[in-house]
Amino acid sequence: MNLTSLKENLGLSSRDAKFFRKLDDQSVECYLCPRHCKIKDEKGGFCKVRWNEGGNLKTLNYGVSVQMTQEVIETEAVNHFAPGTPILSLGNVGCMMNCDYCHNWKTSQMREVNLKDIHHYTPEQVVATALEKNIKILSWTYNDPVVWHEFVYDTAKLARKHGLINLYKSAFYIGPEAIEELLEVIDIFSISLKSLNPEIYLKTTKGQLQPVLDGIKQVYKSKRHHLELSNLVVTDSTDKMEEIERLVSWILTELDSTVPLHLVRFHPDYKYTYVERTSIEFLKKARERALEMGLKHCYLGNVYESGEWLNTHCQSCDEVLVKRFGLQTQTPGLSSDGSCLNCGQKSSIVTLSSSPVIPKISTNDDFTNSKFISWTSEANAAHLVAKNNSTDSKSFRFRHLGKEEFSEIGLTPGEKWRFLISRDNHSSQGIEISFPEQISVEFLEVLDRAHFPVS
Repeated sequence: MNLTSLKENLGLSSRDAKFFRKLDDQSVECYLCPRHCKIKDEKGGFCKVRWNEGGNLKTLNYGVSVQMTQEVIETEAVNHFAPGTPILSLGNVGCMMNCDYCHNWKTSQMREVNLKDIHHYTPEQVVATALEKNIKILSWTYNDPVVWHEFVYDTAKLARKHGLINLYKSAFYIGPEAIEELLEVIDIFSISLKSLNPEIYLKTTKGQLQPVLDGIKQVYKSKRHHLELSNLVVTDSTDKMEEIERLVSWILTELDSTVPLHLVRFHPDYKYTYVERTSIEFLKKARERALEMGLKHCYLGNVYESGEWLNTHCQSCDEVLVKRFGLQTQTPGLSSDGSCLNCGQKSSIVTLSSSPVIPKISTNDDFTNSKFISWTSEANAAHLVAKNNSTDSKSFRFRHLGKEEFSEIGLTPGEKWRFLISRDNHSSQGIEISFPEQISVEFLEVLDRAHFPVS
């Protein structure tokens, strides 16, 4: 893969990159991430989106994204900030890691990227979309936002000026200088800590563990940001109780007992497809052990079952503050200021003022077409992609099978919108969508809550 073919095949262009120093013979050293790639002229770094052009480091993925998608904040392993709030998720191409089990490998690994999956956005377009859709939180996510740093920083800075909140979901293989810049514009950090075993970490991610631990502590010590951690519990790798105990001990020693931990169920993908999904029974036992050791909040991710492993309780009276099923959220015991409605104790949950209802686009559509998606043991969520191919405003509607009530969404002429839908209870069979002939519809199964499926 050379620079010319990369640009031509994917329609990429060069922008000045940050965090590098010049070396001899027109080489550069990139220190955005701990790899400190030393890159010769006309060559790329490990991520293949940062290249040396004439002795200067350039980024090729400024504004290069998968399609913006409306999801909910729990998608990003965040349970203690505005439960159930919609987010606008964005993800780039390229990555500073190469995890054996990556579920976004078709966009994280540049040799796999397909032109049809690429969208180009400006910071202004991203912010305008969030404001138009009345979405208060931008989420920088999917393969990993680290190597998208310049675009993330510029857009997050602009978003803050417009009263928006920034969420950063990352494996956090990033240098301290770049973290300091992120601390200026990011409000919520959801960090995926793959393992506390350096050998496993290196083998499965191709990265070093210690810089990640140092980065998490750097965020924690700032005391200005919301922080939650997640750990992907991988079959025949990190699904050992000693691995969980090591992780929890580090949190209790280096951070504190109130930092929420998400133990996330793994699904086979990419180069790691020869095992089964993580045992739910092991995850439940691991959660119990984490709580026994002193963690206040430990949740299970990618588990579509009702149970205490998903809910948030008051630390004073044990009232259920937030009740969850998969990615569906209710707040029966939580007041608008984050206090327990039963005893009045203030919780660690940050709340936001409720959003006004977005008015529906007035149409007189004939919903003559229908599509269905059925939930399975593997797929309990999907991205619904709808496009209005008309020069008039059109709308479509969807409902959970077995329920009469439809939700209706309007699309302006030519608009394409992508959003997350998910199983809402044990008995739910799937989703029905009804739409006029001018709207095209596609379902893309989501196998992991941080998974961005490509068509």
